[in-house]
Amino acid sequence: MNPDREQPGADVAGRLLASHREFLSFLERRVGDRALAEDLLQDAFVRFLEKGHELRDDESARAWFYRVLRNAITDRFRRQQTATRRLEQLAKDLEEEHGEAARELDRTACACIAGLLDNLPEEQARILRRVELEGTRVADYAKEAGITENNAGVRAFRARRALRAEVTRACGTCAEHGCLDCSCGGS
Repeated sequence: MNPDREQPGADVAGRLLASHREFLSFLERRVGDRALAEDLLQDAFVRFLEKGHELRDDESARAWFYRVLRNAITDRFRRQQTATRRLEQLAKDLEEEHGEAARELDRTACACIAGLLDNLPEEQARILRRVELEGTRVADYAKEAGITENNAGVRAFRARRALRAEVTRACGTCAEHGCLDCSCGGS
């Protein structure tokens, strides 16, 4: 702090500090977070120490201080919105950058697995097509098939185990590495 600068009047500072709870309550009601309200209030008191030397009477100091608090809230929400927009843009950019590669991998893996499903018993192939490839929930499949959800879960587990064995048989060592660089030809 500049030593030439006159310090705020002790009486004005004392009155503002005496209203600490009132100011904190004001902030907390608006931001909904006690810790954030305390941080904003502390920053406002620092601002008072920097700029408060211009204030002389208690009423103008309180009005000025409330204005500082409102501005602090507004600035905080603007920074938060800016950060949210930046994160959303980053997610969009990453999706555009990596999304097509991920979709291609999904299409390749699904094509390989869809071909191997034909080697399974019809009931197992049907549940895996619906649940794994089409994204149907097990509970919804159970309703469609007229079976209990537990029964559908057991059938899906057994079908996955059978498919895993079929992938290992058809793909050999490719299956051990997750089929990400498959050279088996999808037989």
